Amino acid sequence: MALNDEVEMLGNVSLFAGLQPSQLKLLAFTSQRLTFTKGDMLFNQNDSGDAAYVVLCGTAEVIVKINGSDVVVATLEKNAIIGEIAILCDVPRTASVRAATKLETLCIEKEQLLKLLKEFPAMAIDLMKVLAERLAATTADLSTARAELNKLSAG
Repeated sequence: MALNDEVEMLGNVSLFAGLQPSQLKLLAFTSQRLTFTKGDMLFNQNDSGDAAYVVLCGTAEVIVKINGSDVVVATLEKNAIIGEIAILCDVPRTASVRAATKLETLCIEKEQLLKLLKEFPAMAIDLMKVLAERLAATTADLSTARAELNKLSAG
């Protein structure tokens, strides 16, 4: 895949949609293209956050350990960004991510992502929107799960 293809794909990621073509080109140029085969781990829960990944093609599973068992809590596809929370919040990875299929990604190192956020405040605002949408979806899922648990314990 050529640099221009990567630039075009990055422009389709909601986090980077507000960047100018020259900024997208810089991001693509400074990122590393990584390919994972089905079953490969991108990272594990509690690892330190050193990079974020943009899914170019394929599917990844987000896995959380619950009571010692791995539970798939989300499936991510093309144009998804993975692993940015650990970078932004400077916390260990909140989940593991595994390639569910052959997976092609752009790996964006922590320092590069933070530099872009400082240089381009609009990108930081877009990132806040993406994180807020995820938080809203997680809150809705938790509310649904709580209602189902209440029904089960009442019945």
